[in-house]
Amino acid sequence: MIDKYGRKINYLRISVTDRCNFRCRYCMPEEGVRALKHEDILSFEEILQFVKAVAPLGIERVRVTGGEPLVRKGIVEFINALSKINGIKDISMTTNGSMFKEMSKELKKAGLKRVNFSLDTLKAEKFSYITRRGKLGDVLEGIKEALNLGFNPVKINTVVAKGFNDDEIDDFAKLTIEYPLVIRFIELMPLGEGGWAKGRFISAQEIKSKIKSDLIKVENIEGSGPAEYFKLKNAKGFIGFITPISRHFCEKCNRIRLTADGKLKPCLASSKELDVKEVLRNNADMEQIQKAFGEALSIKPYSHNMKYDESTDYEETKRRMWQIGG
Repeated sequence: MIDKYGRKINYLRISVTDRCNFRCRYCMPEEGVRALKHEDILSFEEILQFVKAVAPLGIERVRVTGGEPLVRKGIVEFINALSKINGIKDISMTTNGSMFKEMSKELKKAGLKRVNFSLDTLKAEKFSYITRRGKLGDVLEGIKEALNLGFNPVKINTVVAKGFNDDEIDDFAKLTIEYPLVIRFIELMPLGEGGWAKGRFISAQEIKSKIKSDLIKVENIEGSGPAEYFKLKNAKGFIGFITPISRHFCEKCNRIRLTADGKLKPCLASSKELDVKEVLRNNADMEQIQKAFGEALSIKPYSHNMKYDESTDYEETKRRMWQIGG
């Protein structure tokens, strides 16, 4: 489908859960997180019904997110069912990687093609600090296994925070010399627990300046999304920069999000949502689901207004990242 600004919407991000086995400081509070009740989240059957309805409208790519998607029981069977829907050409996942190794072969067999690992530090002590739980070794083993099994591309999403991991930018970049990884540096967005993140924003331009080797511009790679890509000389992998704050890429946005509690969210940074759970639970047919999808596209804004103003908090959306699905 084409939205009112002429953008082709062919990418659906599905949050299958708001639960996570980490408590990253820029994302979630350590205690007091109220998880959705079982009956408040969409069943896998309901999600599949939705995807079957919107695939004929042009949805070709699906990314499964959370929370942490691998904590939800039945996720492998869900991926397998997604892969059998006519029109769906690509299934990917974003994960913190802590449970990936043990499930990787089954996920690959089920039809998962690509995987993005969220990893913000290569130092065990800092990893323990930022996640509040979990082990760096588990994530690194998951990344190695993804490479061994031939997932392509294997991406690492690194949110850069001043005073925390900006001294590791060059270390991350150098991983692409030895491994065919795609390292993507992401500007910190004000959609998490703002207290820790306050004062830690660093722009992509400054991130680039901390890479000690020359960056060679390259054309878009498979599943490139909004990133601008470069590579180091003789590197096996690539380096990407995602700039939701310093340089918006909304004019190219091709996505829409389905939250775990059944809301269609046309823009990550907007409070505008449309409830499709009610539609799905009222015995909706394909036409009614497609109508709801069209209504959601009609409220998709041209651009978000995210910015970092140290004097105020960004409050256009009350949902946090783990509640949206990234």
